[in-house]
Amino acid sequence: MTQRVNIEQTGAIATVTLTRADKRNALDLDMIRAIVAAGEELRTRKDVRAVILTGEGPAFSAGLDLGAMPEIAKYAMQGDVFLERTHGRSNLFQAAAMVWAELPQPVIAALHGYAFGGAFQIMLGADIRVAHPDTRFSVMEGRWGLVPDMGGMVLMRSLARADVIRKLTYTAEEFLAGTALQYGFLTELADDPLARAKELAQQIAEKSPDAIRAAKTLIRETEILDTEATLIAESKAQEGLMGRPNQMEAVMAGMQKRAPVFKD
Repeated sequence: MTQRVNIEQTGAIATVTLTRADKRNALDLDMIRAIVAAGEELRTRKDVRAVILTGEGPAFSAGLDLGAMPEIAKYAMQGDVFLERTHGRSNLFQAAAMVWAELPQPVIAALHGYAFGGAFQIMLGADIRVAHPDTRFSVMEGRWGLVPDMGGMVLMRSLARADVIRKLTYTAEEFLAGTALQYGFLTELADDPLARAKELAQQIAEKSPDAIRAAKTLIRETEILDTEATLIAESKAQEGLMGRPNQMEAVMAGMQKRAPVFKD
């Protein structure tokens, strides 16, 4: 869609690729805007049942483009750029990560090389994160006198302990994929993360799209609810699925031992 991001669809799976490999997919304003635009484009696509998020070249993303700092600083000084909610609950920078968390379709991040700073926060917006064992990570904002401000404080707290988040935020130290898996930031490791992401996406795409989207919404919304509210949310989600065409098709296909044919 732009020189920064490409969307390729195969069947019901869309692969979103950061395509600024010559700059290690570093984040400048154009890249951030393109990432947000890609997510917003896919939001309304009923023909897309699963999304893969990855980067071309030697790494997922090096994070903030240091050469773009003056441009970003200039942009940030124009009015209430940080405080203005331009994308639902988020500002532009937060939307680059939150758009994936809020997408109705499940998102799988396929990671390699490194994911530093803003790129680390963007990958946290995915539902599932698969990384090569040699991938390196860092909550790097502290190195530049900043704090994570791209949705990281929303997304990290549901994955890792508070003391781990504090340590990584305060020190900006790098850590490998095995440690990221231990902390809870990764779902699994794979020698070929993109191939594994495609495998998972295909499994998801074969399920009822109604049930998958309802499940994602239910999981996201109940993360901060108490037990009583969560039980009610479960019941409401199930009520919206039971007896509907795709749910009945799932049952019939299972009974008839055939592949289901769902309608988007």
